[in-house]
Amino acid sequence: MSGHSKWASIKHKKGAADAKRGKLFTRIIKELTVAARAAGGDPDSNPRLRTVIADAKAANMPAENIKRAIRRGTGEEPGISYEEVTYEAYGPGGAALIIEVMTDNTNRAVGEIRHLLSKHGGSLGTTNSVAWMFAKRGHLVIDKNGVNEEMLMAAAIDAGADDFFDEVESWEIVTDPEAYEAVSVAVRALGVEPVSAQLAMLPQNYLKLEGSAARQILKLMEILEDHDDVQRVWSNFDIEAEEIEASLA
Repeated sequence: MSGHSKWASIKHKKGAADAKRGKLFTRIIKELTVAARAAGGDPDSNPRLRTVIADAKAANMPAENIKRAIRRGTGEEPGISYEEVTYEAYGPGGAALIIEVMTDNTNRAVGEIRHLLSKHGGSLGTTNSVAWMFAKRGHLVIDKNGVNEEMLMAAAIDAGADDFFDEVESWEIVTDPEAYEAVSVAVRALGVEPVSAQLAMLPQNYLKLEGSAARQILKLMEILEDHDDVQRVWSNFDIEAEEIEASLA
């Protein structure tokens, strides 16, 4: 299993996702606003917006919050204008990092991200210094508890999934970006709510980390994910689940 899948699954089990619901809502509101600004407020003609609305509903975001964020994006309501920026970086042990940001101040954001990286054993990279190591894919992680494997696999594959992996305590589904929405809808139609479901930057290969390097990269991941401007962080680390659990204890 990828390090990021373990990371997402264990954080969810420990309740970290619920504890950071405010951060989750902020991230989704930014994405709704940017998606609506880019291609309009009608989800029928804006696939990106349609996907983010599904994420918002899955997170139990109130309908009025969703509508307000979309109206801000289309200019019907006043609001902050966000820019999308992606930073490439290196972390402890040489791990590659993709840091996705939405910010109203790119100068502030890059300065703060650079400071956090240098403080915790990382460094900012140049364009395409690590991006070539990743591929954009639809990615769903599903807890095995109470889930029928055959029904889940059939629904996912029929909807266009490319790969279906058994990861001991969870199922991992990977799709082309174009098939992600259909697969996500098919999975949820079974009454299954994924631990994690998103368009992800998945590593082509993984870097095994342990000991101090593993602890450092996990600490850096937490700090970056807590930053107000950071939407998501992707990395190519592979760390044993026990070490991740210990870091979140």
